[in-house]
Amino acid sequence: MKSFIKTFIVAVFSAVFSLFIYDQYTQDVKDNYPVSIETNTLMPTNYAINTKTIPAESTDFTDAAEKTIDAVVHVKNTSTTNSNLPSFYKYFYGNEELPERIGTGSGVIVSPDGFIITNNHVIENNNEIEITTNDNKTYKAKVIGSDPDSDIAVLKINSDVKFPYIYFGNSDTTRIGEWVLAVGNPFNLNSTVTAGIISAKSRDLNKRDGVNESYIQTDAAVNRGNSGGALVNTSGELIGINTAITSVSGGFVGYSFAVPSNVARKIFEDIIEYGDVQRGLLGVMGQALDAQFAERFEVDETEGFYITDLEEGLGADLAGLRPKDIIKSVDGIVINKFADLSGYLASKRPGEKVNIVYKRNGEEKKTNVRLEKINRSIFFYMEVRELTPEQKKEYNTDFGLYVSNMNNRRLYQSGIDNGHIILEVNGQKVNKLSDVSSFDIGNLESILFLNSSGEKEKIILQF
Repeated sequence: MKSFIKTFIVAVFSAVFSLFIYDQYTQDVKDNYPVSIETNTLMPTNYAINTKTIPAESTDFTDAAEKTIDAVVHVKNTSTTNSNLPSFYKYFYGNEELPERIGTGSGVIVSPDGFIITNNHVIENNNEIEITTNDNKTYKAKVIGSDPDSDIAVLKINSDVKFPYIYFGNSDTTRIGEWVLAVGNPFNLNSTVTAGIISAKSRDLNKRDGVNESYIQTDAAVNRGNSGGALVNTSGELIGINTAITSVSGGFVGYSFAVPSNVARKIFEDIIEYGDVQRGLLGVMGQALDAQFAERFEVDETEGFYITDLEEGLGADLAGLRPKDIIKSVDGIVINKFADLSGYLASKRPGEKVNIVYKRNGEEKKTNVRLEKINRSIFFYMEVRELTPEQKKEYNTDFGLYVSNMNNRRLYQSGIDNGHIILEVNGQKVNKLSDVSSFDIGNLESILFLNSSGEKEKIILQF
């Protein structure tokens, strides 16, 4: 028994001693080799955490559709004679009446008293225009005016009741990626609504055609018959007039284009108030920059409008702009290409002032420029201007248009050059730029010129 107790005491003592030694050893290890406890964490691959959240734009388009669908109309253009056809048609068909032709498109009611905006190509060469509203009522429409350069036309229908109409939105504040709806009548399917986003802005479809284009590009489905219809935002505001598509097959392939509402509204108001379009002229000539032109002009900028020359006495010249200056923005609108500049100025009138930010020798400067009335137009590859009082006295005529730049090789070979006066076109006197700016050269038959010696020469044109 005593032997067992003795053995037990020795065992307990050995265990306590062993625990003491172990504790001392592990404490030394902790002191010499600190140990941290690791926890699993998720690290973002971009090494930055964005805690700001922007709610996505609503994709419920029902309110916008309901606000606009009754204000978009079907436009039917009926032509029953060949009186408006080019002269070469008459060469083949004589005065024989051609079969009735019917073209269709869309239009947008923009006032309760029945003013409608559509495309010029929808109603050109018309003999009769019929409007069908969304409630299947029909009206005869009158053409108030049109502008072929922007492809905008204004119609008027009358009724004893007020029409539903669409409010204008601000197309300058639209953003790429913004949801939009195209409302129109493709393939005679009345009241069609399609959705998409703004794919690009200030789009020029043909930089060599001499026409200042600045379209809103969208991927909302647009087909034949949509021309003249509405492009609206999710608030149901008009931000564009659907005008064109790019397609190999003739059908929609994902690219549609609309005239910005600020341009359409300005043209609409000009036609109502003045009878024609009032365009403001900045008075600069030049080239939109890219890498190629930057190298050519020996500048570091690859975006902006590079001024090569100015028209003496006009706004840009009087404001102190000079050749080699680079226009970077107008009224806060960034100018990356020519369509940015021409598109914004198309919404302005003569007499208005714009704030120009430009660079000169790398230094940023600002100035205000007063826009002047455009004093020239292109007619049959000739740049023409209205006569000044001095020119009327010099040429002894009280009407006509001055040829300031001759680019028509055929007329040049006939002896017509800069300094000639156009007195008549097809036997009709001309005196204002509007007399020729929208003239269909397919109908051109004769031009009567006057030279500085007082001699008249009539050029007969055969196509």
